[in-house]
Amino acid sequence: MELVRMEGIVKRFGSITADDHVDFDLMSGEIHALLGENGAGKTTLMRILAGEISPDEGKILIRGREVGMLNPKKAMDLGVGIVHQHFMLVEGFTVAENLILALEESLVGSLREVSSRIVEVSRAYGMNLNPNAVVADLSMGERQKVELLKVLCRDSEILILDEPTTVLTPDERRNLFSTLLRMKERGKGVVLITHRLEEIFQVADRVTVLRRGRVVDTRFVDEVSPSELAVMMIGRDLPRVVRPDPPSSNGVVLKVENLSSGRLRNVSLEVRRGEILGLAGISGNGQKELVESIVGLRKVSKGKIYLEGVDVTNMTPRRLYDMGVAYIPEDRVGEGIVPDMSIAENLALKFYRRMGSLLLDRRGIVEMASRLMESFDIKPKSPLLPAGNLSGGNVQRMVCARELSTEPKLLIAHNPTRGLDIAATSQVREMIVEQSKKGTAIFFVSEDLDELMNLSHRLAVMSSGEIVGVLNPREYDPERIGKMMAS
Repeated sequence: MELVRMEGIVKRFGSITADDHVDFDLMSGEIHALLGENGAGKTTLMRILAGEISPDEGKILIRGREVGMLNPKKAMDLGVGIVHQHFMLVEGFTVAENLILALEESLVGSLREVSSRIVEVSRAYGMNLNPNAVVADLSMGERQKVELLKVLCRDSEILILDEPTTVLTPDERRNLFSTLLRMKERGKGVVLITHRLEEIFQVADRVTVLRRGRVVDTRFVDEVSPSELAVMMIGRDLPRVVRPDPPSSNGVVLKVENLSSGRLRNVSLEVRRGEILGLAGISGNGQKELVESIVGLRKVSKGKIYLEGVDVTNMTPRRLYDMGVAYIPEDRVGEGIVPDMSIAENLALKFYRRMGSLLLDRRGIVEMASRLMESFDIKPKSPLLPAGNLSGGNVQRMVCARELSTEPKLLIAHNPTRGLDIAATSQVREMIVEQSKKGTAIFFVSEDLDELMNLSHRLAVMSSGEIVGVLNPREYDPERIGKMMAS
């Protein structure tokens, strides 16, 4: 049975066409993957189906009937449920209390009735959630299940999941996929938006590829290869980025000794010249506190940080930069750029003091920016364009251009590829590998375990604010690392 048919969908935002006459359909008992680069129109298309935004042209049919203009309430009444990439939960509330907030008044009974419904639905889909658990105490995988419960408790037949595995461990990812397969068995239609090609081949039946707002093709998954999908997405094959050879020098650049600050408990580690030291861990286990302590954004209450043997504990970010520390922050827009300033001005933020004058050399800044934009493939190539107008991938290229062109001794990269499409991800990884070949010590923090295992010379694992192990490539095993992360 055909659950959804979208025909000729067009959505414009000013001069930008996000979706250009897109056709898409979803069958009962199907997992249909939606694939494309950042800005290809995937999320916009699904937000239209969920009634969150209105199309400029086109029509939508649900169960064979044209539904006209949708809004979120009407879409939910028609059985459409969307789980966004960023969780929408009140952390101080229990699972049951969050469900009460999410459900329409007609579906809400007493707290006991809602709790009973949670137990019933979660068991049916293999989730086994405790309705009395406080969300703040749940893992990322369990929070993802709460978001799914919101739509399943409404008996939604059409489920949209936008990048659902971004912050999940391998075990949590498998559990999610088991739940999706149960949904499929029960006749529900699932749209899976993802950047991860391997996920498509694990659970999807069909895949639709969007490029620049248009449908390239819709194929059955067993009729297409990962390389074919990559070519559909970006128009070319992607090179495989692999770990560089181990560094020949053993000189220690970064040394952290018994560091305690916030959630951190006696953290010690070393990063050597030319080495990529990865840090694996479930989000919220102290990675952010560790990174911010190293780059001078958080005061350290106990322990020491050394840069090439010099004590830099609690030094300011400016002094650390002058000593050769570069930083790619986790929040590229909130912490990495000034959105209202031009690309050229953002690229000059760490160079202007070197230009030899109290007055800014505007022409020199624009010329420098143009060279960096060409070298790092930042588009569009307009240095005076506000940085906030760039796509996520181009913002990250801009941050990398600014940080890596300083020829740093130490690079701290915190989730540098999160939310990027496969083309931008590949480029950022290449930049990091090339930087390590130049002798830069790299501390690489990521929640993508496959990425860490592919790039890291050694891998530290963090759980509950502690380093619970440091592994070499011969010891890289996703199951073992996943258990260490969840310990």
